[in-house]
Amino acid sequence: MREVKSVLAVMAALAVLLGFPLATAVLVASVATPAMAQQHRTLFCEGTLPVTGDWRPPYETAYALTPGSGFGQRFHPIHKEWRLHAGVDLVSQPAGAPVVAAAAGTVTGSGWTSGGGNTVTIDHGGGISTRYLHLAEPSPLRLGQAVHQGQRIGVEGSTGDSTGSHLHFEIRQDGQPIDPVPFMLERGAPLNGVAVAPSPPAGEDPLPPWVPELPEDGEGGIGFELPAPGEPRQDSLRNPPLPIPSGIQALYEQAGSQYGIPWALLAGIGMAETAHGANTGTSWAGARGLMQFMPATFAAYGVDGDGDGLAQIDNDADSVHSAANYLTASGVHRGEEGVRDALFAYNHAHWYVNDVLYYAQQYGGGLVLGDPLHCEPQGSNPDLPPVSNGRVAQMLAFAAGQEGDSYILGAGGPDAWDCSSLTQTAMAQIGITAPRTAQAQRDWLGMGNGFRVPLDQARPGDLFFFDSYLGPHTIGHVGFVWDPATYTSIEAANPTKGVGHFSYEHALDNNIFEIWRLGNIEDTPKAPS
Repeated sequence: MREVKSVLAVMAALAVLLGFPLATAVLVASVATPAMAQQHRTLFCEGTLPVTGDWRPPYETAYALTPGSGFGQRFHPIHKEWRLHAGVDLVSQPAGAPVVAAAAGTVTGSGWTSGGGNTVTIDHGGGISTRYLHLAEPSPLRLGQAVHQGQRIGVEGSTGDSTGSHLHFEIRQDGQPIDPVPFMLERGAPLNGVAVAPSPPAGEDPLPPWVPELPEDGEGGIGFELPAPGEPRQDSLRNPPLPIPSGIQALYEQAGSQYGIPWALLAGIGMAETAHGANTGTSWAGARGLMQFMPATFAAYGVDGDGDGLAQIDNDADSVHSAANYLTASGVHRGEEGVRDALFAYNHAHWYVNDVLYYAQQYGGGLVLGDPLHCEPQGSNPDLPPVSNGRVAQMLAFAAGQEGDSYILGAGGPDAWDCSSLTQTAMAQIGITAPRTAQAQRDWLGMGNGFRVPLDQARPGDLFFFDSYLGPHTIGHVGFVWDPATYTSIEAANPTKGVGHFSYEHALDNNIFEIWRLGNIEDTPKAPS
């Protein structure tokens, strides 16, 4: 836990940058309840949040915190006396959902407890344990059994001293109960009721083996499987997938690795367009090359795939890499809907989308390096009131409090982060649930949760975005503006630098560089005080 002195020093610096008295900043740091203007409800993207850190909520479904049943002293509804409520009460939506392990560990208790009914206790090492009370049935877990994060441990119920179906969730440090809400929040797994996707199976790397080595300015990615083909299909009904020439497959694999998409998806396009180069003549519409580009499209998205200094429409390497570049620019990393949208942009026919996905499936499918959420940006929303200075101070104080932490691909706190997990967790400190990756966070802002601002109007707490490891047409990095006058940031920069105050000036001339301001939003808006 970081010292209060350092937090107050951060708040003092923020007070100067944000232009409000230090007394206000100290109030924010100590009680985190500044007066605020009208808040708007957070808009959510389609899908469920992924899991990338070491901790997760104890449900996969949406859930709610029972009012008046937080951690601390309360009047017991059954025993009619004041007692310590040693955890929080959660109710799944709908009630009776499976309960899963919040982190990996070892079962140290499984059975009936007085008051708690069917109970499971899991030791997570370092003196930390979790307890899950009131389960509907005895858990199948046994003492000493190792469990992975997200493993099913039972079903929410109402056994023991309970007035209705719910989960009593406890966290203990060295045997003593502590408040689960700040503990989980600090680890990037806020108990905010939002549905969270299943955790990767035990021992399975959430990233595919073909992901290239993380670049200096890279962002930790997460993945989702290619969507299954649907209906209608057309050419794939009569033209089965053909063997791929080794040289062409090598190009698919190289481009897929560079742009973070399965090579099988490129193979699906290659099969649909030219049967992997068997029919590369100019089409009736004027499309040319292995991946059949229209000259105007190639002029905009063509890249040099073989490093000869030229981007040529009839060069196989250039054609394949340009297809990957075009898919990326068309949103292929933005969830399953994004994959379909990108294929539809490639060829405006729904049967074509399903043909390509069918071929890709036959060639082995694979994982897209991107966010499974689909956020549909509508553009800037300048009429949205900006997030208040007090909330900005609270958010930035958290981010600055992680200075010196490590940058680790996919980490979600409390001592290691990647760029988007740090910004996501900082926003969670003020009651805002944002997506996990940089591109999705930018799209989420653009769908009505914020608005874009010019560089010369940037303020502390704005988020900056730029392209990096996924090519020039996709955002790959995010951080917070700390001091716009000096282009100073607070960010999880890369594995070499870790978390700290750096400069974003180097990215101003990138193909993408944008600054966005959070609106005054919250998952559960508060009335003005």
